Amino acid sequence: MTDIGRDRILQRLHKAAAQAPDLPPTACLPIAAYDRAQRLERLTTLMSAMRTQIEVTTARDWLDRLREILKNRNLRSLLYSPETDLGRELKAAWPTDPQGLPALCTWKGPIEEFKDELFQIDASITTTLGAIAETGAIVLWPDDKEPRLMSLVPPVHIAVLGSDRIYNSFCEIIQAEKWADHMPTNALLISGPSKTADIEMTLAFGVHGPRELIVLIIDET
Repeated sequence: MTDIGRDRILQRLHKAAAQAPDLPPTACLPIAAYDRAQRLERLTTLMSAMRTQIEVTTARDWLDRLREILKNRNLRSLLYSPETDLGRELKAAWPTDPQGLPALCTWKGPIEEFKDELFQIDASITTTLGAIAETGAIVLWPDDKEPRLMSLVPPVHIAVLGSDRIYNSFCEIIQAEKWADHMPTNALLISGPSKTADIEMTLAFGVHGPRELIVLIIDET
């Protein structure tokens, strides 16, 4: 583009902006304000409606509940990150002889070298940054320890969430967690298993990602 062409475009934009009509002020959207129990109940209700399996447990019992869930599905492998507190706790409590439990698999990057193995894994378990009660979604914060593909590729995704990290709204979690200071390449808001309605406008689950989403909510109230 020449300088003359650029100047003409900018002049038109400035002229259009000067001629824009004054718009009346709009009312702010209402701010959701739930108490702790209401946040947990609303998140559970909304995510369950999207075929998410919600399991409320405690810090003492969550591993037992996880093992029960896994045994009922006869899974062969579970992908986890050994570099998170969750991963270290999982590894320390995992039996040497699984006896019906899946074998633990660690993330092995780079993806070009791990791709073939990754697409053979049955399930993954990840941490969460928090959750949003207003819309019914968990928030994942991918990084080098837990890349996005951990929650995207395996057919079963298990996410662990503390009930004290369920926020009222999207705005609240952005402010409370100071997203502007340390945004990752992408933040994930997940309301349920993968789904699409591209085929004849019929809602189908498990097409472009996990067919099952299980959220373990650790609640100490």
